[in-house]
Amino acid sequence: MRKTFLSIMAVMLLLAAALLGCSQRPSGATDAPADGKAASGGSQPAAAGGDKTKLTVYSTMTDSSNQDVMKQIAADFTKENPNLQIEFQFPGSEYENILKVKMAANDLPDVFDTHGWAIIRYGKYLADLKDEPWAAQQTDTIKPVVTDKDGKVHALVMSEAKDGISYNADILQKHNIEVPKTFEELVAAAEKIKTESKGETSPFFMSGIDNSMIGGFLDLHATAFFISPKQNDAQSLIDGKFDWNKWTPLAQTLLDLQSKGYINKDVLTAKRSDMPQRFAQGKVAFVTGSPSFADEVHKINPNVKIGIMPLPSVVPGDEPTFTGGERYTMAAWKDGKHLAEAKKLIAFFAKPENMSKIANATKLPSGLKNIESKHEFSEFYAKYSNIRVFPYFDRVYLPNGMWDVMCKTGTALLGGNITPAQFSEKMKQEFERLRNK
Repeated sequence: MRKTFLSIMAVMLLLAAALLGCSQRPSGATDAPADGKAASGGSQPAAAGGDKTKLTVYSTMTDSSNQDVMKQIAADFTKENPNLQIEFQFPGSEYENILKVKMAANDLPDVFDTHGWAIIRYGKYLADLKDEPWAAQQTDTIKPVVTDKDGKVHALVMSEAKDGISYNADILQKHNIEVPKTFEELVAAAEKIKTESKGETSPFFMSGIDNSMIGGFLDLHATAFFISPKQNDAQSLIDGKFDWNKWTPLAQTLLDLQSKGYINKDVLTAKRSDMPQRFAQGKVAFVTGSPSFADEVHKINPNVKIGIMPLPSVVPGDEPTFTGGERYTMAAWKDGKHLAEAKKLIAFFAKPENMSKIANATKLPSGLKNIESKHEFSEFYAKYSNIRVFPYFDRVYLPNGMWDVMCKTGTALLGGNITPAQFSEKMKQEFERLRNK
């Protein structure tokens, strides 16, 4: 009797486990539909004729319109490859944390976005893509970013970041200001805008709530201070011998912008989401970084002209630069069970017509040569095509974890809680701690 009871219980437990397994599905997952029409973007369930191979794709894209373009391209892929199913994940702000857990478990997606860390962070997990047909078409600026010293190509760069300063072209025209080429000219422009607008227009917008805007200012300008000049500190940073007292002038520069009234007065309480409204109303002139907010501005005021400019030089004799590298990429997990299929998917996305779609959606240059795109910023990228592009300062010269230190300590500086010299000391302490971790 006891034996019969135990047998029945065992069968019930097995059935319960099977049902639970069938019901589970990762949150945020979307599949690429065979016809491209389903709202979720999902492939149809496996036909009775046989099972489909599922490829998981993780991306850092947060804008829904960009995600839709990715899903549509994947849907076109599944039309040609009906035995393959594409499952997308767009984890948003949790992307890095999720990928770190997956790296620790050596259980990565078939295809994933390396978001600026193709070589340094993800390199040992990635398949070499140098023999793919598209690899020879990488742009001169992106090739060294994802290609290591041995020639291994780590990822397809769908969108190449070129961050400098986004600006309200109408405001510059109104105040008869030429696009600044040096930081001195930028400060002079800020003074002119502040004075002539009687304080109605804030030259710069930053957010202490989303302190990545403050960290971004420091990160981009750190390149102009320490990396792009002929006499630079690149090697001393790599060797861990950088004199962190040199950080003080950069911190002081940020503080001076605030003390002179060039940054929005509510910097500590303002949210990033406040910026498009103010920009559309002519209350903001400069925003450090890319014009990814353009669509939000044009929803409010479609007539606003937005421009992009390289980062002005700081050291005499230096030239303006862009900070950039990978923005959106596709890389293949080298130990994935479906590596051949993953490479096939990446190759499909690398087709010129698909790269054009992505370039137009993201409003960024493509990572491959001769990709046609036409959007409101195309003329600027063409105009500045010969400007030097340096990788993000923190990705090359700072240990993992320093980005957060820059953002929080920069906000503390504007909050009056520390001095520029104390900021430098904090950077030194955290650099040494995290570098030796």
